[in-house]
Amino acid sequence: MSLHGMLLARAAEGNPLRIGLIGAGKFGSMYLSQIPTTPGIHLLGIADLSPSRARENLARLGWKPEVTAAGSFAEARRHGNTHLTDNWQALASHPEIEIIVEATGDPIAAAEHALEAFRNGKHVVMVTVEADAMCGPLLARRAREAGVVYSLAYGDQPALICDLVDWARAAGFNVVAAGRGHKWLPHFAQSTPETVWGYYGLTPEQAKVGGLNPKMFNSFLDGSKPAIESTAVCNATGLTPAPYGLLFPPASVDDIPNAMRPKSEGGHLHHKGQVEVISSLETDGRVIPYDIRFGVFVVFEGETEYIRNCFKEYMVRTDSSGRYACLYKRWHLIGLEVGISVASVGLRGESTGCPTGFRADVVATAKRDLKVGEILDGEGGYTVVGKLMPAEASLKIGALSLGLAHNVKLLKPVAAGQPVRWTDVAVDETSYAVKLRREMEQLFAPTAAVALAQ
Repeated sequence: MSLHGMLLARAAEGNPLRIGLIGAGKFGSMYLSQIPTTPGIHLLGIADLSPSRARENLARLGWKPEVTAAGSFAEARRHGNTHLTDNWQALASHPEIEIIVEATGDPIAAAEHALEAFRNGKHVVMVTVEADAMCGPLLARRAREAGVVYSLAYGDQPALICDLVDWARAAGFNVVAAGRGHKWLPHFAQSTPETVWGYYGLTPEQAKVGGLNPKMFNSFLDGSKPAIESTAVCNATGLTPAPYGLLFPPASVDDIPNAMRPKSEGGHLHHKGQVEVISSLETDGRVIPYDIRFGVFVVFEGETEYIRNCFKEYMVRTDSSGRYACLYKRWHLIGLEVGISVASVGLRGESTGCPTGFRADVVATAKRDLKVGEILDGEGGYTVVGKLMPAEASLKIGALSLGLAHNVKLLKPVAAGQPVRWTDVAVDETSYAVKLRREMEQLFAPTAAVALAQ
């Protein structure tokens, strides 16, 4: 039965999936906009630092005041409406909520929210992919131990890429590469919140009118977000990064099969089974027509002459040799698609992407020469950018996860382009997030050591 059919059945039975949402910002609002037209779903509660702001967001979405008027979870349960609160612990522990959708965007808070949900027997759909990049393999392990499902969020690129990879493998194809698109030129890696709008093609005034967050948008532009999302894909699919991280080769949609083949065959791949990001700009800055900037792709291989002939017969667009083909989605709809994860987790007990190992890491890397005493300002800021790295290499050098590179002081200078290490910063070992990350590194270090020895 289809997910929609199963949702209709739950609605007819008067037994909808009961959901709790933490974080009613942009991503959360996009999901909220779809709930009224999705059968078999009851949003029992929303936890946000500012319930009044969340209520304003809901009003903009067209939600009537009475829908969010419940004074408690019990009242929301009786009347089929929604309770707004600033108490996320109460939401995560409420016995009738089955699934928590974590959409705060704060990796440290998100990890804590997920673990509390697991302790209370809740499934988690993790919108905050930064948390997955920081400690996803540990979160996945804790979820399994609790007998619940931990899932990446459909609509964001990682879950969509996982879906394409699974399609290819389930059909019997060898996956050669998978990834997403991005607008990229090398100097974007040094972009700051002051320079981001010029690179995007907006004026600061236009951005202000749109209420756009320069630090958040800069994390997209400077390559941090692609590195974060590529880390999640590697850890969920078994694909791996190149030793040097992301290359961002330029290509049109139709040229992806040529670009995403091994270097020995004229492409850009370090190895088969690699995660990569395709640029929508040529190296000289020219815009590529029919790009994959907002989409995702998987490249797969016709390993026999018969399969390659099938590609020809059905006019599949391949590389010049006829061996490599591509399937893609040119757009992703972000929070508008999260309901797929909610339904899959709640009805099938199946994630839409979940870490199965620690294969890749996103490491804080200096944007410029950093001096002793400077305070790192995290993803999208002025000091560091996220770089994709094989997990074993990250562990070997003691690299600092990008998710922890916020509001920490440098004890040593770090040259531009160099990774920041644990020993370079003043680490608060009592921090909840630091303890989680340390635990994950210890748990997965033996695997990494084996990989290094091979």
